[in-house]
Amino acid sequence: MVSVRMTLSIALALTTLASAQDTRLTFEAASIKPTKPGSLGGGMRVMPGGQEFRAEGVSLRFMTAFMYWVPMRQVTGGPAWLDSDSWDIAAKADRPHDLEDLRGMFRNLLADEFKLKLRKDVKEGPVYALTVDKSGLKMKRNEEPWDFEISVKAGPGGITIGKRVSIQRLCFQLQQILQQDQRPVIDKTGLPGYYDFTLSFMPELPPGFDKANLPPALLDRPSIFDAVRQQLGLRLEAQKGPVEYYAVEHVEKPAGN
Repeated sequence: MVSVRMTLSIALALTTLASAQDTRLTFEAASIKPTKPGSLGGGMRVMPGGQEFRAEGVSLRFMTAFMYWVPMRQVTGGPAWLDSDSWDIAAKADRPHDLEDLRGMFRNLLADEFKLKLRKDVKEGPVYALTVDKSGLKMKRNEEPWDFEISVKAGPGGITIGKRVSIQRLCFQLQQILQQDQRPVIDKTGLPGYYDFTLSFMPELPPGFDKANLPPALLDRPSIFDAVRQQLGLRLEAQKGPVEYYAVEHVEKPAGN
């Protein structure tokens, strides 16, 4: 005989599952168009107000990588147009949402409009582990409400300015800087929340580049590894760790494209 307690537990589990399925977040409206030939630049951002997410002049592989915080090389497979075709997307929600909700909506948009189906694989490989340095954290915790500004920007003189940046977003930024190493940056800090920082470093130069063409002030900057330790109070260490791959199992161009 099934107990009343067990019956209630099963009913609660089913209700929770149904509620999770009912709360799949999607945008209220979205426009998806191929980027016009000759358009300059591109990128992705949330617009002021927290209701609209835009992508301009970017490929589907880039959008997928950005939505899952991995380098593009870790989004594998798929047809050639994932790289060759660029898209302009303007997606609007019913009301303002926080960043993680909007990112979830955009992932759902890719699944719904591009019929994007991914398979996640985790393999051990070379990584940079981001940890807190023994000298202590130097970034400032930001507990202010999100103001819908871009979290990581280029500042004067080529410095990087972070405002209300999650550690996951910081890892993505660092692996973009270190992409020639082809090691993803994984979070081993255990730090919650959001942080402000300024990062000034000497960029990695291509082989044969004449440093005489650089301003003297730039030459005096530390390497990215030293800058992360000295300015952020963090450490990048080369080691083995889990590497996430997203294999494209199915994708289609949106209807009418």
